[in-house]
Amino acid sequence: MPVTFADIQAAQQRIAGQVDRTPVRHSRRLSQLTGAEVWVKYDNLHFTGSFKERGALNRLSQLTPDERRRGVVAASAGNHAQALAYHGGRLGIPVTIVMPVGTPFTKVDGTRAHGATVVIHGADFTASSEEARRLQAENGHVFVSAFDDEGIVAGQGVCAIEFLEDAPDLDVLIIPIGGGGLIAGCSIAAKAIKPDIRIFGVEAAMYPSFSARRNGETPKCGGATIAEGIAIKAVGDITFALADPLVEDVLVCEEEDFEKAVALYATLEKTVAEGAGAGGLAALLAHPERFRGKKVGLVLCGGNIDARMLAVVLNREMVRERRLVVFRILSDDRPGILSTMAAVIGDVGGNIIDVVHNRLALDVPAKGAEFDIMVETRDSAHADAIGEALKDKGYALRMG
Repeated sequence: MPVTFADIQAAQQRIAGQVDRTPVRHSRRLSQLTGAEVWVKYDNLHFTGSFKERGALNRLSQLTPDERRRGVVAASAGNHAQALAYHGGRLGIPVTIVMPVGTPFTKVDGTRAHGATVVIHGADFTASSEEARRLQAENGHVFVSAFDDEGIVAGQGVCAIEFLEDAPDLDVLIIPIGGGGLIAGCSIAAKAIKPDIRIFGVEAAMYPSFSARRNGETPKCGGATIAEGIAIKAVGDITFALADPLVEDVLVCEEEDFEKAVALYATLEKTVAEGAGAGGLAALLAHPERFRGKKVGLVLCGGNIDARMLAVVLNREMVRERRLVVFRILSDDRPGILSTMAAVIGDVGGNIIDVVHNRLALDVPAKGAEFDIMVETRDSAHADAIGEALKDKGYALRMG
């Protein structure tokens, strides 16, 4: 049966008081940066760190007493897993989760901490789903899809009701697409509340399953994306049928877009976003002309990113902005040479982070050495000034 707005309203009542109502805030900084009027819904502030709680709780609340006794099984890269595990534990329902090899540790540990049985199996979500189906048949569990389920979709649609209650003047919603549960539910709810609102989806370039299906193409999916939460090879049949007529366009973003969005949420909004969670901002940054002057709502749908990966992303963004620069210098290998280079860099205000001293490169004279000096700078212009100061002192830069 199709999911209706009445189903989403019923889900809102069913889960009321058991799931946090996450805040919606206008972002002056992101508005200035993009030229749109930007509102963000901070679903990363749910207890388990993502939007998945609404759908998981709604679906679990609809189980029969016998189904509750038998327990549920699901395949998930992490956020659906944690939501099911947490609310299953609260309701006394056994939960088994199959996760792909390589799922971020923070999501694996979080799922186990909520009391679920975790099985690591398969190279990707598809293989994990097959194993979950096998466990369903073997143990009599109820399979709960991460997205392709009417109860899940109805629960996820509550996000849009909350968003439009708090920001009723929105012109646009931009929503990440993996299996399609969030965009399906939110599209139904948003269009029922405000028929002229425009819905845009976001996919990772490595996993364009929704847009490929819309275009009648076989999706070419695969690769290690930072947006692993939406790394789904095949959008759900139920979710595609529901969302396709309501979604105006699907914007496909590259890895750099997701990385930049994660970094901007951290530096400008002082909040943590995982790659998939930052998808709406990634699309806005990649296509600012599509939304300039519009009132745009972004669902920051998850914040479960490994601390190490967050550090990598932030450092990579500093490299892109040339706030971290490696100066490769060919010089004589004599006592004190490093200190004189450091003095030049310090005099111009650069902060040396790391030095690699290479005497064995065969394209360097036997009496010379190559120095890779990593320097923290204020911006690209400052990096150029440091490079010019080194050249003025006679140092040959092989790379800047």
